[in-house]
Amino acid sequence: MDETQPLELATLSVADEIATLTLNRPTQANALSRGLLLALHEHLLALTYRADIRVLIMTGAGQKAFCAGADLKERRGMSETEVRRAVGLIRTTVEDVARLPFPTIAAVNGVAFGGGTELALACDLRVAAASAKLGLTETSLAIIPGAGGTQRLPRLVGLAKAKELVYTARRIAASTALEIGLVNRVVPDDQLMNESVTLAREIAANGPIALRQAKFAMDRGFDLSLEAGLAVESKAYELVIPTEDRVEALQAFAEKRPPQFRGR
Repeated sequence: MDETQPLELATLSVADEIATLTLNRPTQANALSRGLLLALHEHLLALTYRADIRVLIMTGAGQKAFCAGADLKERRGMSETEVRRAVGLIRTTVEDVARLPFPTIAAVNGVAFGGGTELALACDLRVAAASAKLGLTETSLAIIPGAGGTQRLPRLVGLAKAKELVYTARRIAASTALEIGLVNRVVPDDQLMNESVTLAREIAANGPIALRQAKFAMDRGFDLSLEAGLAVESKAYELVIPTEDRVEALQAFAEKRPPQFRGR
């Protein structure tokens, strides 16, 4: 049983409209216990409705692990019904991440296996420390990825490569993950958060409503036909036309100054 209070199992900080959500079980490799999942769910639910957040960075406490996946010690004592509930809670939490309306970055600091890789896959972008290792390792435990891994990984790296990784339960280095497109960039361990914040600031400098609508258009249109996807894009574009930010961008361009976006 964790000694910390449930909400402290995931910590949230906000600075300059950038939120950082940290999995906070470092002595357990930030494994996804029920307590941690419930804490994540509460934080993610609150973030969904915050208009002041432009970007989220998700990372793990400590130096060794982003997230080692499900808490297998906790899982070992569960009945089949309890296992189904536990998997459902992981799946719901990963979907909470995927459904956030603003851009998200996974700062992968160390191992990310099973549900840890699935959490990273649910983010829009992934920055990995050079020492990080990733993998959907579930088949080595006689189960399969159950929180979106079988669907998101093929969409990111291609079906054949995803099958190879899932079938073998292989754990791959950050450099390999970069080669196959699983992560966007790899940086020295001691620069991970600085690089992630720099990327977040680069994103956050742009129109917040535009960022949300761009994410909506790409996420909703990706699996549609081109014609249907273009229709989604058109609807998303309509929502940015009447915004004050769009007018401010044009005015700032004319005055040769940085725009001051207010999210309205």
